[in-house]
Amino acid sequence: MRVAILAATAALTMTLVQCAPPPPPAPPPPPESSRPSMPAPQPPAAPPPQPPRVSPVTAADLGATWRPGCPVGPDALRRVELDHWGLDGRRHRGELIVSAEVVDAVIDVFSQLSALRFPIEKMQGADRYPGGEDELSMRDNNTSAFNCRGIPGSDSWSLHAYGRAVDINPRINPYLDSRGHFEPANSGPWLDRTRTDPGMFHDGDPAVAAFTERGWRWGGNWRTPLDYQHFELR
Repeated sequence: MRVAILAATAALTMTLVQCAPPPPPAPPPPPESSRPSMPAPQPPAAPPPQPPRVSPVTAADLGATWRPGCPVGPDALRRVELDHWGLDGRRHRGELIVSAEVVDAVIDVFSQLSALRFPIEKMQGADRYPGGEDELSMRDNNTSAFNCRGIPGSDSWSLHAYGRAVDINPRINPYLDSRGHFEPANSGPWLDRTRTDPGMFHDGDPAVAAFTERGWRWGGNWRTPLDYQHFELR
């Protein structure tokens, strides 16, 4: 009897299941415009600007860029740490070793370059390169100032040896003499001064005027050699 009741109950359950209406269809997904949007990833925040910092240097700090017999000693030089805009469009911190006599002038002109957002790829002492070799620094498009070296093809000291000259983005602003010799060795494509790559200098540019209007001389205005990277303050 009990078996019969269970069988009847099972049969009734099957009948009810078969007769039940199908479940309603799932609602369609909302249109894209009404879906909640995920916030786009934000790029890392740019570091806040920092004021220039000036500090003394020693012979050990200067490495291979200084030696006894150079026209100025380490005590006449200063390290100037400065903010600058990079080729990547971000603010970076760099440094220049310059004469103590031109520190204020350097801070002034590089503050103007920063206001113009003129891009400088990197800015560090030439002592970071083996032997303090200027060619290696230039090939790396490194902006630098002091280096105890002579004028190419001359027995005279360069103003870099006094910390009174700066070479900016030298790979894309090369040195070219009357024989057609250019430096650095990888700067050949940028002998074409019709190019307008970021960080290049051209006559009449606001970045050039930032120097020349403050009494600096630009090598791009010389007859020979042409030294597009070079600015000096006598």
